[in-house]
Amino acid sequence: MGVTIARGLIGGVGVVLLVSGVWVAALEGPGGELFSALFLFVPGLLMIAAVILERTRYRSLHAERTGDAHGVGGGETHPLDPRFRPTDERFVDPTTEVPMQVWVDPATGERRYVPLA
Repeated sequence: MGVTIARGLIGGVGVVLLVSGVWVAALEGPGGELFSALFLFVPGLLMIAAVILERTRYRSLHAERTGDAHGVGGGETHPLDPRFRPTDERFVDPTTEVPMQVWVDPATGERRYVPLA
């Protein structure tokens, strides 16, 4: 729930900055100093883009490319190829609070995320 609130606040502030930048540009007119408008507009645009593009779950590159559904904690939904090896890297997915383990393909460095049982 906290991530959703934070994303909403960041997005809301971004919209306010974006609209304020447009408003200041309109007040300045075509020959006015537009630095003030850009000072508001650009950060607002970046904040909105960050909220839209930010991923809320850990997904492998394979899942991102293929559009596969995510499993428990955002992890893989199918058995991993034998080329993947477990690592000591473990973390708790901040969205689902599911403990995850990172698996890696030593040849390519590709990572996969698997929920711990």
